Amino acid sequence: MAKKKTTLSTAFGIPVGDDQNSLTAGQRGPVLMQDAHLLEKLAHFDRERIPERVVHAKGAGAYGVFECTADVSRYTKAKFLTKGKKTEVFARFSTVGGEKGSADAERDPRGFAVKFYTEDGNYDFVGNNTPVFFIRDPLKFPDFIHTQKRNPATNCKDPDMFWDFLSLTPESIHQVTVLFSDRGTPATFRNMNGYSSHTFVWYNAKGERFFVQYHFKTDQGIQNLTRQEAAAMRSKDPDHATRDLHDAIARGEFPSWTLEMQIMPYEEGLKYRFDIMDITKVWPHADVPPIVVGKLTLNRNPVNYFAEVEQAAFGPGNLVPGIAASPDKMLQARLFSYHDTHLHRLGPNYHLIPVNAPKGRPETSYQRDGFMRVDNGGGAGPNYWPNSFGGPAPDEKAMEPPFPVAGMANRTPYGHENDDFVQPGALFSKVMTDQDRKNLIGNIVEHLSGAQKRIQLRQCALFYKAHPDYGAGVAKGLKLPLDEVKKLAAMSQEERAKATAE
Repeated sequence: MAKKKTTLSTAFGIPVGDDQNSLTAGQRGPVLMQDAHLLEKLAHFDRERIPERVVHAKGAGAYGVFECTADVSRYTKAKFLTKGKKTEVFARFSTVGGEKGSADAERDPRGFAVKFYTEDGNYDFVGNNTPVFFIRDPLKFPDFIHTQKRNPATNCKDPDMFWDFLSLTPESIHQVTVLFSDRGTPATFRNMNGYSSHTFVWYNAKGERFFVQYHFKTDQGIQNLTRQEAAAMRSKDPDHATRDLHDAIARGEFPSWTLEMQIMPYEEGLKYRFDIMDITKVWPHADVPPIVVGKLTLNRNPVNYFAEVEQAAFGPGNLVPGIAASPDKMLQARLFSYHDTHLHRLGPNYHLIPVNAPKGRPETSYQRDGFMRVDNGGGAGPNYWPNSFGGPAPDEKAMEPPFPVAGMANRTPYGHENDDFVQPGALFSKVMTDQDRKNLIGNIVEHLSGAQKRIQLRQCALFYKAHPDYGAGVAKGLKLPLDEVKKLAAMSQEERAKATAE
């Protein structure tokens, strides 16, 4: 049966008689200003591109469901984490550093974000495919991202910028080791894990608190690309991971992830052998064994990429009762920064965009007006609190239980420099296979070879401090004198920086 013909209209529903020819004065023109349809089309076209994300610009997304499969009520009162409960979700995967047109197979961390449409409002999980990060203080974040982008003079990627910053930031060595292993180029979004990286807090109905970390483990199995395979894929199909996620769901091959949680009693976490708020470190599974909590399954593709993926906005501050932030410095900054960037990119009413709007319960706030307010804006109800006209009131049951804060206000770093090398050294020597180590060193050598020799030496010293074979392998690949690398490794960070200054 033929579809009923639909009449083309303007944005305001006015029928359009001709969409091929502008209104002109005679056959040759000029074009008349009164062609409102032409002006509307051009004006909208000029504004079709909203600012792209500064990070995580290239991404893919899908809808699905999360099912809680374990009783975790002793740890959290979050309602969607009730055993047997299913919650609708929207997930977005992304590369971090590249622009929207970049290739999916770039060596880069991957964003792993999930929006849970719970009965208590939206809960946003905003993580990566790696359990650690490059830096642990947000004051360094803009500088770090600048080094991963383009040189301000040449507008090209710059190995000197990239490695200069990292070699002067020893805390980055753990994430660098993960990134330059083959896990730095997942085969697809379906074949990678997702981690909170940050420590969060769960609290139960009694107000008891626990420190937690999230691990979404892919049920499809980990698969990665070697640097040679990634290079070929960037040329063959720059959108391969985006295409793969969409096509797999369209075929009915719904990807899934098992949620495992590491849970640590609050007081124990405060006294742990290293600072569990340090995002450059993992919690050893031998100390804190993960427990299975639920299953995430993606089963529906978006209908329109711009409306549902490009405009999707996730915020680490969207925490439902039962889940709270920890003092992690990077997390604390993200609580502000994500909301702030969404306001810039999408406007003050981005929460009304359907993909971002809460589904489990309506918004009942006193926020009013602003660009793109498309609902009734609160109608005739009061726009202030307190009021005596029956407006929505706070509910003390939604309060996070009190927690202590103490200490002198100061700019204080985490831990000690030598702590930065223990876990990456163990990753290199105890977790990786011989082939993993070979690929890691080869990946680093290929990228680091583009940097100046003094930067190469400084970075190799950090690899050597993590494990002698690690530093020696990279130094050999770069044809650097090992004695000089060892000498730099024995220095303090300040001495290394001074010895390798330009």
